[in-house]
Amino acid sequence: MDEPPDPIVTRTRERVREQLNDGERYLALVSGGRDSVCLLDVLVELAGAARVSVLHVNYELRGEQSQADEAHVRALCRACRVRCTVERPGPPPPAGNLQAWARAARYGAAERLAQQAGALIAAGHTASDQAETILYRLAASPGRRALLGMRERDGRLIRPLLGLTRAETAAYCTARGLAWREDASNLGARFARGRVRNELLAAMRAVHPAAEANLLRSTALLRDEAEVLDRLVAEFLRGRSALPLDELRSLDPALARLAVVALAEDGAGRYLPAVANRLTELYELASAGGSASLDVGAGTRAVVEYGRLRFEHAPSPAPAAESLLPLPGAVHFGAWALTAELADIDGVAALAQRRADGSTAILDADRLGPGPLRVRGWRPGDVIRPIGLRGAKSLADLFTDRRLPRASRATTPVLVRDEEIIWVARLATAECARVTPATRRVALITAADARQ
Repeated sequence: MDEPPDPIVTRTRERVREQLNDGERYLALVSGGRDSVCLLDVLVELAGAARVSVLHVNYELRGEQSQADEAHVRALCRACRVRCTVERPGPPPPAGNLQAWARAARYGAAERLAQQAGALIAAGHTASDQAETILYRLAASPGRRALLGMRERDGRLIRPLLGLTRAETAAYCTARGLAWREDASNLGARFARGRVRNELLAAMRAVHPAAEANLLRSTALLRDEAEVLDRLVAEFLRGRSALPLDELRSLDPALARLAVVALAEDGAGRYLPAVANRLTELYELASAGGSASLDVGAGTRAVVEYGRLRFEHAPSPAPAAESLLPLPGAVHFGAWALTAELADIDGVAALAQRRADGSTAILDADRLGPGPLRVRGWRPGDVIRPIGLRGAKSLADLFTDRRLPRASRATTPVLVRDEEIIWVARLATAECARVTPATRRVALITAADARQ
């Protein structure tokens, strides 16, 4: 007679079940640590192995340990009978934020694979990660949103374990007999996240043992209150894109700050919390009379015209002239350099050459046909049918989903064959040019931006 499941196993699965939808497919981000191992096991148990696949990113930064992590994840996937994709993004840039680079590589690869599979991206973030994120954001950036933490759903990304602590995911793995890998870099003080985890949170627990739970409870309350505030601001704005400064001055200062931030974000299309600290400067613009403007950062400016305030994004650079890319060959498109190679290899071998940052398109050369491809900029009304998507998607929506800055949209290369878009550099490949197991000849097209 089978033994009843351990209570921690039952509770964990019940919590995660609430986050899942019938019929959905899931791409699990699995590092090999306790949280992602727990996530994989729960997803397979609840959704079934046929609807789960795995992405593991091997950054190759810890020598043999990185290779052991990869081997562990591959073994887990074999045991679960799920497909495992391993990405190796190559060496990091010589300068810059290492963790930001790693995060971009991980989610860039995940977005590409999830689109191809028609899947949601499942990350193993826990309540413990939530607490660390809130404290880090509180220290590093202003604004109430720093206190709201991560969402359980953010577009295609879901976080099914956000209601569980790291101790609970470890207990689940132990109860299920699942081994996991420990990343020693998480225990050090090199990265800010490690200092928050091992020093700041530890100090808070020394003040009160329930500090972490209290922080998370406060965040839940603040998120509820934020929804009320957002509704009040929306009712005040009533969809307007400009506000009389006299009307803004009549508001309570706190509500005025919220209204200005909402107005700025609508105009800029991005998060601009620092605008709230410049309310006095915005009021002073009106004293100049006529029209005056103020740069508020992130390529956005505030404009006051005869007492009315609005925000606008700085004009985008004009797109480069249309060019032809020979197959094989090379061409420049503004600051971009594009190269095309032809290779007599099958589809499986071709896909192994994918890059995590999406900078190389791998296309079926026979489906493209002979002759050069046109390279041009985005045009209003442009659409593409991305791999894995049943219908067409406008490039405007694609840019929004991928958070491409407005200033970069007109200059991003768009490859066209017979008026049909087949690739948007680093963002999407069209179904009509997709490599399949039957592919025998591929076009490898690489796009490099000299500004990055």
